[in-house]
Amino acid sequence: MNLHVTKGNGEKVLFDAGKLKQALQSSGAGKQEQEHIVRLVRDELYDGIPTRKIYQLAFSLLKKESYKMAGRYRLKNAIMELGPTGFPFEKFVGRVLETMGYQVETGVIVKGKCVQHEVDVVARKNGEMLMIECKFHSDSLTKSGVQVPLYIHSRFLDVKAAWEKQYGTDLQYHGGVVTNTRFSEDATSYGTCVGLFMVSWDFPEGEGLKQYIDKSGLHPLTSLISLSKAQKQQLLEKGIVLCSELNNQPDLLREMGLPEKQINRILREAQNLIAK
Repeated sequence: MNLHVTKGNGEKVLFDAGKLKQALQSSGAGKQEQEHIVRLVRDELYDGIPTRKIYQLAFSLLKKESYKMAGRYRLKNAIMELGPTGFPFEKFVGRVLETMGYQVETGVIVKGKCVQHEVDVVARKNGEMLMIECKFHSDSLTKSGVQVPLYIHSRFLDVKAAWEKQYGTDLQYHGGVVTNTRFSEDATSYGTCVGLFMVSWDFPEGEGLKQYIDKSGLHPLTSLISLSKAQKQQLLEKGIVLCSELNNQPDLLREMGLPEKQINRILREAQNLIAK
C-alpha cells in the first residue's frame, strides 16, 4: 500500500505493516491475531492518517481480543499517565530498583561537598550507591537533550565527593538518569562517555524501559484498562504504582467503593499483566 501516515511530529512516511505487527507481537498477539488486526486496520487507512489514529484502531481491536494484550500494547501511554507531576514516575523507577535488590529512597535531600541537592532516587546495594534523576516529559515527542546529563553529572560529582568522605572510597558510586521518552544523540554520547547510568524508553538497545517492563512483568497500574483514569489517579496518590502492588492489596479497591465484579476484573487483568 502506497499510503502515507502522519507521525506525531508532522512527518509523513509510508505505512509500514511490519512495524504494526511488531508492536502487536510485543503485546503478546499471535501471528493469526496480528494478521487479522492488520487486515482490519488496513481497511480503515487513508492517505495522511495520523499514527495516533492507527494506534487507537489497533488498541480497540486488541481490547476485544484480550485485556492482557491491550494493556501491554498501551504501555507507552501507561508510562505517560505517570504524570503530570512526575512524582509517580519517580516512585515507579524506585519500585523497579527495589525488585533488583536495592534499598531505595525517593525525594531525598542529599548534602554534597559544596551544596545540597534534591535527588529523585537514592539506591543502595552490596557496596554500591546510585544517585538517579528522573526526567518525566508529558509530551512523548520531547527528548532529553545533552544539557540533562551535563547537569546531572555535575551534581553527581558534588554528591560523590561527599559520599566518599562519609562512606569511604571502597564503595562504587554511580550517577544516572531515567526518562520516560528518549535521549538526543548528544545526550546518550555524553552520558555514556562519563559513565552515567542512562535509561530511556528504548535505550540502551534491547534494555530500555519498554523491554525491561515486558521481560519483568513490572507493569505500571496505569496499564490497567479495567480502571478509570480517576481511579488510577486515586491509587497513584496512595503511592501504588505497580500492578503487582495492587494485586497484593485488593482491599484498597474495596476502600474505594468499587463493586466486587469490577474488583475481580481488575485483579484478573493485573495478574495477567504481571505474568511474564
